[in-house]
Amino acid sequence: MKRILPLFALFVSSSVFGQHGYEIKVTFKPFKNQHIYLGHYFGKTYPIIDSALLNEKSEAVFRGDKPLPGGIYLVGYPNKSGFFEILVDRQQQFSVIADTATLAKGARFVNSTDNDLFTQYQQYMGNKGKTINALQKQLKEGTNKADSARLTANLVKIDAEVKAYRENLMTKHPGTILTALLMSMREPELTGSMKNPKNKADSVAAYEYFKAHYWDGVSFWDGRLAYTPFFEDKLDKYFTQLVVGHPDSVIKEIDYMLSYASINAEMNRFLLIKFVNRYINQKFMWEDAVFVHLFEKYFSNKEYDWLNEKSRKLITDRAYSLMANIMGTPAADIELPDSSGTTRSLYSLPANYTIVAFWDPTCGHCKEVLPKLDSFYLAKWKAAGMQLYAVAKETDGTQKDWLNFIHEKHLESWTHVYYSKAADKARTDSGIPGYSQLYDVQSFPTLYLLDKDKRIVAKKLTYEQLDEILQLKLKGQ
Repeated sequence: MKRILPLFALFVSSSVFGQHGYEIKVTFKPFKNQHIYLGHYFGKTYPIIDSALLNEKSEAVFRGDKPLPGGIYLVGYPNKSGFFEILVDRQQQFSVIADTATLAKGARFVNSTDNDLFTQYQQYMGNKGKTINALQKQLKEGTNKADSARLTANLVKIDAEVKAYRENLMTKHPGTILTALLMSMREPELTGSMKNPKNKADSVAAYEYFKAHYWDGVSFWDGRLAYTPFFEDKLDKYFTQLVVGHPDSVIKEIDYMLSYASINAEMNRFLLIKFVNRYINQKFMWEDAVFVHLFEKYFSNKEYDWLNEKSRKLITDRAYSLMANIMGTPAADIELPDSSGTTRSLYSLPANYTIVAFWDPTCGHCKEVLPKLDSFYLAKWKAAGMQLYAVAKETDGTQKDWLNFIHEKHLESWTHVYYSKAADKARTDSGIPGYSQLYDVQSFPTLYLLDKDKRIVAKKLTYEQLDEILQLKLKGQ
């Protein structure tokens, strides 16, 4: 649904005192005899939790027996084409008066000081925004040096005024929605040499300071953050720009956040869903360890009323697929027959490095990639003591398709084994994970690079990327 009112990252309390349920009276003109909806932010989603029917006077009431968790709530249009925002916190019995003709200027509230305070803040920021835009437009249009200096000075002055205004609000209204919002929006201010680093030491100091103070004013046990759209962006920035790209570093941050979030059901739910969705499909090879850690610590032996069986199974199956092929751990051995029927074990193959290639003889992309893989092998890898162990997975083709392709493309220098449907079924029927699961084969071809001890060096990369990693390894980097 389209956002109607500008959002300045509202932040509201989840605590409710002395109240029994909620009652939000809404007058929403010009609609009559139509349903409107009550929803809230949950990261970047907008779950609907209630609906109410507008009468002839454009009046409706959202009512419930239990207090609502604090957050930014959304009153949705009858056709769900848009919404406007309201704040729900300690005051859960209040009225909202809105009209689509004037909604851009904001709704009116009765018995909601939180919304009144935010409306004042919006109006102030709106006026300052117009002034800033006008000054920036003048600068862009081109001015002489004196005018440019004057305009820039005015912009600096307004920026200082806005900061002072925000600080004053936080001082005068501690504990309110807006204060919590503004504290969460703040980013650390760098000063001195950190602001304008002249050397590596200054840059490192700036990074360390910014990271150490990034979450100042934010409490991970506060479920109110889960019902805002800005918190997820703040999380994304932190993990993308400030956390070192290594499983130990990421796991440490996740555990820290969840240790506090565990005392609040909504924040705990939000973070678990956020992290699972982020790491269930890895962007980097090392992220497999992060997802396995999430499963083992937060899902394997815990129950959540918000997690259905289908989702639980998806998480569990994904974790089991990753457990056997975490970066740096020994790869699972493979024992399958070659073209003569002789069982060939992966671990019996002596090599400084081994590429394990899962492929399908009927896969068009495989037919394109494997000859290129062989070219790299013959030109560069074979001399470095590498071996190729190719596992052909039977799908719609036959053993004849497999053998014909090997001979046509002259891939005889590889170790080829055939993984038939019957062999796969025999393993799974016996309660043994199939090789596709052990190597988390989601598509063909899937390539792994193993070292001399058959530990996983790289996985699920292109042959060009595997070559880059191998060359670095051969150079001792």
